[in-house]
Amino acid sequence: MVAHFSLGLLAGWTSGSSAAAEAPVILVVGDSLSAEYGLKAGAGWVALLQARLAAQKKPHRVVNASISGDTTSGGRSRLPASLRTHKPAIVILELGGNDALRGLPLASTRDNLLAMARASQAAGAKVIVVGMQVPPNYGGAYGREFEGLFAEVAKQAKASLVPFLLKGVADREDALEWFQPDRIHPLAKAHPAMLDNVWPALKPLL
Repeated sequence: MVAHFSLGLLAGWTSGSSAAAEAPVILVVGDSLSAEYGLKAGAGWVALLQARLAAQKKPHRVVNASISGDTTSGGRSRLPASLRTHKPAIVILELGGNDALRGLPLASTRDNLLAMARASQAAGAKVIVVGMQVPPNYGGAYGREFEGLFAEVAKQAKASLVPFLLKGVADREDALEWFQPDRIHPLAKAHPAMLDNVWPALKPLL
């Protein structure tokens, strides 16, 4: 989640074998929280997810289609091509934080996420909606509405929900020690906790 634009990271982990090509795909459509912004390659929660799947002998192949700075509008526009290309079995939607940073209408964020969830389901994929929260300085009413929209989308789409990607990170007493100097992007040591937040929603879908 980053306020300025960058090319970000668009990468998939593949073995090059025919078995890997035929493996069920988990497509992650997110922003910089999933695109390893400010981290060494392989340190982010998406890469850790592929490692965990391999360790548990799951056949799934993770494709990280996350771009730093992306909004739900951007994700919605590029999702159809990703669905056609990768034909995912599971789609993880981790977007919305940049919408809040830019003050975009929450109704648009909600509509975009719901459209993405339904498009993914129409393509045959199961969907996980990843929730986010904003700092208290955004105001109590705004914060509650923003936090709640992810659950609303998941309920309407009958999708799985991760309530808060940064649970156990952003809400720690020593939270500043877990973030990069911009106070937005978690350090590498936080990403295992982020994966642990996603895992309970993902595991039943594997």
